[in-house]
Amino acid sequence: MIETHNKKTIRRSRWLASLALGALVLPVAAQAETLQGALAKAYENNPTLTAARAGQRANDENVPIQKSGGLPSLGASADYEENLVLPGNNFVSPMRSLTLGGRLSVPIYQGGAVRNGIRAAKYRVEAGQADLRATEASIFSQVVGAYMDVIRDQAIVQLNQNNVAVLRTNLQATSDRFEIGDLTRTDVAQSEARLALAEGDLRRAEANLIASRESYVRLVGEAPSDLQAPPPLPNLPTTPEDAVAIALNNNPDIESANQLVNANRADIGVARAGRLPKLSATVGGGYVNNLNSISSQNVAAVNTTTSAAAGVSVTLPIFQGGRPAAQVRQAQSRTSQAIENYVAVERDVIAQTRGAYAAWQANERVIAATQQAVNANALSLEGVRAENSVGTRSILDILNAEQEYLNTQVQLVSARRNSYVAAFSVLAAMGKAEARDLGIEGGPLYDPDVNYHRVQGQIWDWSDDPAPRQQATDTRNIPAATADVPPSTPLPRQ
Repeated sequence: MIETHNKKTIRRSRWLASLALGALVLPVAAQAETLQGALAKAYENNPTLTAARAGQRANDENVPIQKSGGLPSLGASADYEENLVLPGNNFVSPMRSLTLGGRLSVPIYQGGAVRNGIRAAKYRVEAGQADLRATEASIFSQVVGAYMDVIRDQAIVQLNQNNVAVLRTNLQATSDRFEIGDLTRTDVAQSEARLALAEGDLRRAEANLIASRESYVRLVGEAPSDLQAPPPLPNLPTTPEDAVAIALNNNPDIESANQLVNANRADIGVARAGRLPKLSATVGGGYVNNLNSISSQNVAAVNTTTSAAAGVSVTLPIFQGGRPAAQVRQAQSRTSQAIENYVAVERDVIAQTRGAYAAWQANERVIAATQQAVNANALSLEGVRAENSVGTRSILDILNAEQEYLNTQVQLVSARRNSYVAAFSVLAAMGKAEARDLGIEGGPLYDPDVNYHRVQGQIWDWSDDPAPRQQATDTRNIPAATADVPPSTPLPRQ
């Protein structure tokens, strides 16, 4: 008889455990949002990312700006003059005149300023493209965190709702037993206190869920709806050494810091050009028409004149008060700063990669341990309830067992969220958390090289772009988030 009862207890305990963790395994509706879909929406509409793209397009323009310093310049002028009063003894001054002029200037040698300026601008374009990759990975990391926060907080709200329902049933049963004299007023008070605390925990969990949903809206641009379990993350490293090796080769922050070192070195050449000779050639011409305002009876009258000139100009700086040397030393110091910044960035990337890997592995172990604790607490709760029915356990023992069971369930939900986010952080540190790595769908990926190649050779002064317009979506019309929980949403099982 005792053996049969134990088997039933074990079966019921396993059923309770599977029921309480149903949020982790139940299927979702076909129209539910996926993590890939959320990332695609953020990729298209997140204002931080669209602003970074616009900033990079502005950065691209530094290349044609620097190139313009080595290209010819052509200008024209037109002047009209009306003489209101002429000297009495001046018989050849015109009453009015129209003067037209033109000038072509061709820089021949600028001391290397143009060449080095172009090099520096190109290096900064490459650094900006790496920064854009880093921004993309950062936004994706935030979206993954917000996505997982919503799933976690929904599960925690569900767990707390279930706990409140159980405690209400317990309180009703305790009150009924008190009425027949089977329990004391103390048992009822303990049940009431534990229910009040559970309701407070539920309100707190609902507030956290609302905050997570609002953060999701801020990042994605849409309200979360029936979020599906995220897919397993690809290409996770097997050791921290592997993760660091990949990060040192692919992390966009390291790439950006390296390109900035190169750009600052090119700036030294720009500064040194300030004390070198400059050579340019000029061609000009003019045309003056007095509009027949000088009488033709005057033998000296000339109503139209033309002129043309060509020349070469050499500028040789001799003394500039130490300004060029100061600019060179300044550029050298900034290069030293960029080199040290590169080392600092490399250190940060190594630390971030190792830290994220350790957090991921630790949470994987926490998941395994907490899963065992959930199963054990489910059995313990069932046993305490059975023992209470024969008088060997108190109501307080049941309440404590229920609380321990709830706590381990919440810990398991949180550990699964933390593990997934930490694993994604490892990919981000490795430079493998960008749209090209994650298979983002919905349209062609943004390629900053397209705009760079479009503008780098532009020399026409009137080739403007269309008027700026908003790219990111507004969220002002999205209703405020609520704590309503949809049908169970699964968490990942890494």
